[in-house]
Amino acid sequence: MGYYDSDHNSESRSRQKGNRGGMFLAGLLGVVLGAILVIVAIPQLTNFDILPYSIQPDEDLKETDEAYHNGATQNVSVDVTTDVTKAVEKAGDSVVGITNIQSQSFWGQGEGQTQDQQAGTGSGVIYKKEGNKVYIVTNNHVVEGADQLEVTLADGTKVPAQMRGADIWTDLAVIEMDGSKIKKDDIAEFGNSDKLKAGEPVIAIGNPLGLQFSGSVTQGVVSGVERTIPVDINQDGMEDWNAEVLQTDAAINPGNSGGALINISGQLIGINSMKIAQSAVEGIGLAIPINYAQPIIEDLEQYGEVKRPAMGVTLEDVNKISAYHQQETLKLPKEINYGVMIRQTVPNSPAAQAGLQELDVITELDGEKIENVIELRKHLYNKKDVNDQMKVTLYRNGEKKEVTMKLTDESRL
Repeated sequence: MGYYDSDHNSESRSRQKGNRGGMFLAGLLGVVLGAILVIVAIPQLTNFDILPYSIQPDEDLKETDEAYHNGATQNVSVDVTTDVTKAVEKAGDSVVGITNIQSQSFWGQGEGQTQDQQAGTGSGVIYKKEGNKVYIVTNNHVVEGADQLEVTLADGTKVPAQMRGADIWTDLAVIEMDGSKIKKDDIAEFGNSDKLKAGEPVIAIGNPLGLQFSGSVTQGVVSGVERTIPVDINQDGMEDWNAEVLQTDAAINPGNSGGALINISGQLIGINSMKIAQSAVEGIGLAIPINYAQPIIEDLEQYGEVKRPAMGVTLEDVNKISAYHQQETLKLPKEINYGVMIRQTVPNSPAAQAGLQELDVITELDGEKIENVIELRKHLYNKKDVNDQMKVTLYRNGEKKEVTMKLTDESRL
């Protein structure tokens, strides 16, 4: 329970009444003084001198403001010309669309009436004009199986084209078409892919996802040079070749195949070929270096095929043969667990004429160690020409031998 003094409470109420009267008078006085200050200050508020400093408008802004109020307008232009736009302007018209048209039965199978259907689209690069013909480089997989080819130029004009030649090993192809409408500026200028450095800016131009996105431009850098990517040529699940490519993070999508990879000077330094497409992978596009492609392109243009040297043998990797047969059948020394075994020789081929036999194991070519079939092919295709002499080191029944053969054109076998 609470206790309180009644007299003390009475005195408190008297003091509260007195305080309320004082507060009322003080508030009334404040209102009066505030009104007087407002009356005095209003004339001064129209004068900016009350500011501690005066703000002078920028003369350029003032002129613009006056022009606006006088009804005049002024165009503002922004110069967006850069090294990238210059490079694209230089090379853009050399990149074309390629449509692969294949004939199919009207009912989808069997013989009878046929109809032409678009099997796919890709890109290509105009690299040469000779007379009234122009030549276009693209990927083999873009034109493979085509019954007809159609080229779509940068301005949308469609021109029929013919196959000149294709090479499955490098995934390159050359097609030709009428060039009467092609100007000098529409032809790509080759650069030097051997001079490229990691981090150097590059630009990809092509037709991703089809002709509706024709002439698309993506920018990136050289992510790596001299990359080797295993390729299964015959789709048997085994590697047949190592493609030599440039790596870039410039976006490359389906339809970009065969298009141009250019440097900042607008020079063609690669033919876009593929990308690593996995859910966990981003920004790994691959292009065939132009220095590597040039001799292939020249052969395709001139002969319709690549003139490659050949030995005339069928081969198998030693490392795919069991250790038992390496020792008991091939009779290889224990330290020799590499090389390629000859399964068969073609009659009258360079290998047959040099005396190579079934079950011989090749371990060196021209003194260079050969680990497997891919390395043997690379030595032949990259370092030798038709009619060259080549020294072969091999093991036969455990005995080391050396023979020399004269290589021939593989098309003659």
